[in-house]
Amino acid sequence: MPPGNWPVTAPDHDLRGTRGAEPAIEPETSSVDFAIRVARRAMADLIIPGTVRQRLENAIRLVENHDVLFDTWNLRSIDPHRQGVAVNLYGPPGTGKTLAAEAIAAHLGRPFIDVNYAEIESRYVGDTPKNIVRCFAAARDARAVLVFNEADSILGARLSSVTQSADHSVNVSRAVMLTQLDDFAGTVVFTSNFPKNYDTAFVRRILAHVRFDLPDVATRRRLWEKLLPAELPGAADIDLDRLADVSAGLAGGDLVNVVLAAAGRAVSRPEPERSVRLEEMLDEIALVQSAKADVGQGPELGHG
Repeated sequence: MPPGNWPVTAPDHDLRGTRGAEPAIEPETSSVDFAIRVARRAMADLIIPGTVRQRLENAIRLVENHDVLFDTWNLRSIDPHRQGVAVNLYGPPGTGKTLAAEAIAAHLGRPFIDVNYAEIESRYVGDTPKNIVRCFAAARDARAVLVFNEADSILGARLSSVTQSADHSVNVSRAVMLTQLDDFAGTVVFTSNFPKNYDTAFVRRILAHVRFDLPDVATRRRLWEKLLPAELPGAADIDLDRLADVSAGLAGGDLVNVVLAAAGRAVSRPEPERSVRLEEMLDEIALVQSAKADVGQGPELGHG
């Protein structure tokens, strides 16, 4: 991604201080447990535009060929401190970023640890950095892909004005996160709806940035086909081409909500009228598009 699209913040040395100056933190001092999960979603399960799939496959190749790139081809000579590979998946909500993170783990044949910021953030000063260390240690022990959802919460810019202990704790957490990322030899996947909030110190540590676009009309057609199971009454009679055409600007997660809402209407009717109807699907699509426009996502509507 062009550097101009990212925030300009403090340089690395301002964020971290001197290498090794961060407080010694033992992972076992935290009470938070991070579950090791088996990846069940494969790359074939992803219904995304072809351009997005190409970007994702390019990122995976960087992970798969890390040893060749850095050892055999000696790219370590120009980037000696990079141990593992960090990938950033960013874009509008509901476009498949979290599913893609799991699919990356499945493709690599690794389990994964799914971390939300709420799991590592603590109201007790000093506990958040410990939880960060703990999740990296868990991933290292399990040889798991480490996935950070809502990554902008933990990769945000440091606070330049420190007025209370909580502000200092935020900066310490940022420094510890950067150090752990430097030292981790595995694969880290970040997902975010707000990548512009990232501190540039983290952006430089991320080897691949993959933008997840809203689905184009062909992708929406495939999504509708997937989201209308044969067991759903009336699904076979729905015009998928019409749905794909009118649902411009909606992400896969939005389409799921449309199906659920239309099915809710159908199930509330007595037999034999319990079936989804095209006109109700179209109505629900319009409602979601209107809601997205009301919250400031209107400019994306109509661009399939």
